[in-house]
Amino acid sequence: MRTQRQVVDYSLQKRAVLRELLAGRVGTYDVCDASPYLKNAARFHGEPTEQRCPICRSENLTHVHYIYGDELKQSAGQARTLAELPVLAMTLREFQVFVVEVCLGCDWNHLVEQFLLGRDGLAEGGPEQGAVGGVSAPGAGPAQGRRREAQR
Repeated sequence: MRTQRQVVDYSLQKRAVLRELLAGRVGTYDVCDASPYLKNAARFHGEPTEQRCPICRSENLTHVHYIYGDELKQSAGQARTLAELPVLAMTLREFQVFVVEVCLGCDWNHLVEQFLLGRDGLAEGGPEQGAVGGVSAPGAGPAQGRRREAQR
């Protein structure tokens, strides 16, 4: 997405959890604890992936996108489909997206990544915006982004 910025990837944390599980320091019940709400969100709002579950290896994982932000008011904390995110990104100034992977078979769940979306990302031309081909706007370095933040 064009306005996606400040991406945090949790793959290292996921690997650490799986390593602890394989070493026997953590039990399967500790990591396979998806709530009924999360499972329902995965069924009705989730995006199926081609990745197999790292625990049961029999089902593919589903990604659920949760949105949070001041402008969302009562809608904050809701799961949204991937197709709804660009529309929201053009209508709202800024909101945060949390992506959770869920296995509907064994209840494995883990936070995959989080990022910001919204119109504010269009005004800033910084490198964290994720410009196409790694090319950002001229003169839009990190220092200029900090100046914009200080002006708000």
